[in-house]
Amino acid sequence: MFAIADEVLDLCRSVGHEATVLAVLADGLRNGPGDPALLHAAIAAAGDLGAPHPHLEAWRDVYRAFGAKPQRTPCSAEALRKRAAKGDVPSVNRIVDAYNAVSIRFAVPIGGEDRAALAGTERLVRAVGDEPFDTVKDGVGVTESPEPGEIVWRDDVAVTCRRWNWRQGRRTALTDATTSAVFLLEGLDVDLYPAAEALVALLDADTATIERLA
Repeated sequence: MFAIADEVLDLCRSVGHEATVLAVLADGLRNGPGDPALLHAAIAAAGDLGAPHPHLEAWRDVYRAFGAKPQRTPCSAEALRKRAAKGDVPSVNRIVDAYNAVSIRFAVPIGGEDRAALAGTERLVRAVGDEPFDTVKDGVGVTESPEPGEIVWRDDVAVTCRRWNWRQGRRTALTDATTSAVFLLEGLDVDLYPAAEALVALLDADTATIERLA
């Protein structure tokens, strides 16, 4: 159901980094009201959110390697921690708060997708440049395409996340009705298992398992 292209791993190695991807597969998920205290605790545990972080600097290296500009489109963990530093991370719901809290605390990009909405194999590849991506621009739904060579997550239908972990699409987004999800944790030169285990502990699910994809 999941695959990582060798060319993606090779690109990371070309700039001196080793990529790891873990999937947390959760079934029987129960959502509910968010808990602001969970986010506040994660922010407190994260330390100085304004200071440079080596893991996020590594992501900047990789973004530049595939042609992105991290100062304009940072990886999801950097963007989230910048918002947290400004006190701009509102509580959404139990599931979103859980993976946002882990992302902030560990400085790890995490994306959540509804497994029922995925079609075929979810894979991390370099884009051709004509793949559709369903997103929102200026409050309006639009379909755009990634840049050729851009690293994207995609399934058999379309791109599900652009610039590796910058922006997720609408089709596979988690909703209040989601009961089966995959949470993708992505790292460069770091051990992702503590973050994955922390996420499993926060999820209210019948089962939640960790699978290494790369």
